[in-house]
Amino acid sequence: MIRRPVVAGMFYPSSEHNLRKQLSGLFEGVGEGDFIGVVSPHAGYEYSGRTAAFAINSLKPFEKFVILGPNHNLIGSDFSIMASGGWETPLGKVNLDSNLAKDILKCEVLQEDEFAHSHEHSIEVQLPFMQYRFRNFEFVPISVSNLGYSEDFLRKCEILGKHMARTIKGKAGVIASSDFSHYLPRDVAKERDEKAIEKIKKLDPKGFLKTLESTDASVCGYGPVTILMYIAKELGLKAKVINHTDSGDTTGDSSSVVSYYAIGFK
Repeated sequence: MIRRPVVAGMFYPSSEHNLRKQLSGLFEGVGEGDFIGVVSPHAGYEYSGRTAAFAINSLKPFEKFVILGPNHNLIGSDFSIMASGGWETPLGKVNLDSNLAKDILKCEVLQEDEFAHSHEHSIEVQLPFMQYRFRNFEFVPISVSNLGYSEDFLRKCEILGKHMARTIKGKAGVIASSDFSHYLPRDVAKERDEKAIEKIKKLDPKGFLKTLESTDASVCGYGPVTILMYIAKELGLKAKVINHTDSGDTTGDSSSVVSYYAIGFK
């Protein structure tokens, strides 16, 4: 199965020429890194693209990656993996690593479900950045529904994160796709985000979800971020903020912003 792009022409240009041109500008002056995992935003490129370029360019050049994204539409299985086929973007097709996917699929919380990925943008928008940065790679997409901050959800994230850490150790990188605060005044967004990021830096998944709940936060990819934190704990990684922007940097309006962070783990 080939998954066709669903937000080309909306979140990013639909023509290869225009997309390469935009990516070239977004990556200009951005240094490379050797992080094992990153948090990367998934808004329209004109808003979050610079921070996404910092995130993706900071990754170690693995030949395979796992991309964890929130399922905004809540369709399909709650923890959904696509295990075979490929995803298409204006820059070409990226194949799925079916062997790695099958190993990850052994985790009890996962289900193979292509439908859950059919209309979701959070993973798709990462791919052109990765195609621009890495010449040849395969990936595995995992979609996570926003199920709230319950102990059961935390437990499932822990099970998956620990299983993934054992499965990918040394052979794959991980991207957790997430934006942070949504439609808040810049100062309020910064205050709430910093409380959440403090927990991320401490690799405290339970504290992270409790902080999001207590501050009424709107971090849409909290599931993927939580799973990445468990992976980092298992692999002995440390977290670092690489870059931060918000939509007000583009619109000039700081009264209602969406905030974006690139956070690296190594």
